[in-house]
This record gives sequence, structure tokens and C-alpha cells, in this order.
Amino acid sequence: MSQSAPPPSGTPAAAARGDAAHIEESIASVREALTGLRYGSIALTIHEGRVVQIDVTEKKRLRPN
Repeated sequence: MSQSAPPPSGTPAAAARGDAAHIEESIASVREALTGLRYGSIALTIHEGRVVQIDVTEKKRLRPN
């Protein structure tokens, strides 16, 4: 049995594979940003449906005297 070659990079199937890879990479990046964050916020910047920037603002809580 022969295997079919993957579709050329400009096809919708290739774009879907690229989008799936981007989504997985984005989720991994958000998960990494969440690791160790106790107080703060994470803001995602989306451009044309893709995550292009992750901003992490961490707050340090000081104990009262």
C-alpha cells in the first residue's frame, strides 16, 4: 500500500495543521506563564485570530507590620 504525500503548504489542510500547532504552542505558553504565578494577571494579545503576545503582571503581597 502506498502512502499519500502531505498536501502542499498552501492548502487548507496544511493551514489547519499550522493552526493546530499554533494553538498547542499558545496553550503551552499560557500554561508556562501560569506556573508559579500566585497573584497577578495574564493578558493575551490576539491578532488575526492568533496569540501574538502574552503579558504577565505579577503582584507581590507584603505582610502588614
